Amino acid sequence: MNIEKKYALISVFDKTNLSYICQTLAKFNIGLISTGSTAEVIKKAGFKCKLVSDLTKFNEILDGRVKTLHPKIHASILHDRKNKHHINSFKKLNFPIIDFVIVNLYPFVETVQGGNDFAACIENIDIGGPAMIRAAAKNHDFVTIITDPQDYAKVIESMQNNDGAVTRRIRRQLAATAFSLTATYDSNISSWLIEQMEDDFGAPRRYSLSGNLKQTLRYGENPHQKAALYVCDDSLRPGAARAKQLQGKELSYNNINDTDAAFELVAEFDEPTVAIIKHANPCGVASASDIVKAYDQALACDPVSAFGGIIAVNRPLSAELSAEITKRFVEVIIAPSVDEDALPVLQKKSKIRVLQTGAMPKKGDAGKIISRVAGGFLLQDADIGDVAQLDLKVVSDREPTEQEMTDMLFAFRVAKHVKSNAIVYAKNGATVGVGAGQMSRIDSARIAAWKAQEAAKELGLPEPLTKGSVVASDAFFPFADGLISAAEAGVSAVIQPGGSIRDQEVIDAANERGLAMVFTGMRHFRH
Repeated sequence: MNIEKKYALISVFDKTNLSYICQTLAKFNIGLISTGSTAEVIKKAGFKCKLVSDLTKFNEILDGRVKTLHPKIHASILHDRKNKHHINSFKKLNFPIIDFVIVNLYPFVETVQGGNDFAACIENIDIGGPAMIRAAAKNHDFVTIITDPQDYAKVIESMQNNDGAVTRRIRRQLAATAFSLTATYDSNISSWLIEQMEDDFGAPRRYSLSGNLKQTLRYGENPHQKAALYVCDDSLRPGAARAKQLQGKELSYNNINDTDAAFELVAEFDEPTVAIIKHANPCGVASASDIVKAYDQALACDPVSAFGGIIAVNRPLSAELSAEITKRFVEVIIAPSVDEDALPVLQKKSKIRVLQTGAMPKKGDAGKIISRVAGGFLLQDADIGDVAQLDLKVVSDREPTEQEMTDMLFAFRVAKHVKSNAIVYAKNGATVGVGAGQMSRIDSARIAAWKAQEAAKELGLPEPLTKGSVVASDAFFPFADGLISAAEAGVSAVIQPGGSIRDQEVIDAANERGLAMVFTGMRHFRH
């Protein structure tokens, strides 16, 4: 092997456009060194290629587990071309100079997502690849490391403009990309291993978060803030992050945040359900026999706040529903699918962002919740807690009716998605008043009742829909005043976790007013 000649070492799982980069390397008389299947593709494309084993004088062993883990490979990549000691040592070793490393990795994430067994996932943990990538990235002053076929074009352009050389700026960019890849790869592996032993592992000593850039956003929470959306490799959960945008303006940070909240809410229900979200809080939620009826009932809860809102549905978006939604100004519509005949209806309001997820997420598969704090982050399980009728404890003198029980379970499920302190009034499978994010629970109860009154005026109703409704509280009533306020709004039944030292006072207040009340034993704070 000519030690004066420059070489490119190529070992890729993703062989997209491989001949494209090989053609440029060959043009500038850069020799090609490769491994097994990659070498076969290169040779079939008409390029000369030496095998790694020709360099190392050592055949691949252990079913390919060991092929590039060799001093000749790593010395050829890592030596400092300006260090006299390195130069002298290198001449004595008679090793070639590897100035290009083109490597991508075994598909570990894809193997996991494909439902393969533990052994198959372990086998798809790449060892030699990350070692070469890290070596080349470390020595990027002299070596060009390419880990993504999308980067071939800019490398080729640089080589054509610089007589076969790649600029230092691009080499540094590629090195940063390479280290991001290996960090993400290791993060996905560690997260997966933690999941395999979660029951007895506890909180991991270190926790890594990684994601791939999907798109830059219009702006962050405010126009002066930059923002971007990243998609995690280790989760295929359908939702706002992975949704396909079918039409509409560019998404903002708030659009995605609110859309995620809306879609996760409708995923709670098996029945046709619509949620209208504003600033991450529902201003209307309803389940009904058909999706159009659910939308009408959700809108009736707070038609004023629904202006410019986010609409989520857990059924295909039909032309009929699209026609109803587009009568008003909305920011985003998200659905698992969009009917073909709905597209022309939606296109009449081309600025509305329409997102299609392809499926509904599973309720019990929400993963972890991460929140940034100064200097770190908080990690917790997603709130997948749910209560059924059998879980409820009737604590009042009066038993709830069947309809009250159904509405209470609905309201409590909605309350899980309302910022604390949360109060939700519901009737006939629809919210009729929502109080969110207040410092005191009684204020949430009063605000929800007041909004119900305003909605009744807007709709021309003789009285608020809170009359004859039920009320859900995401946490216990610390005093009876919140329950009394709900009673004054016209509720007939109450669902709450219980657990206050003043529970008996609250129970007594319910009994005095003829209210049915049940305890869930489960709290749903959402800060």
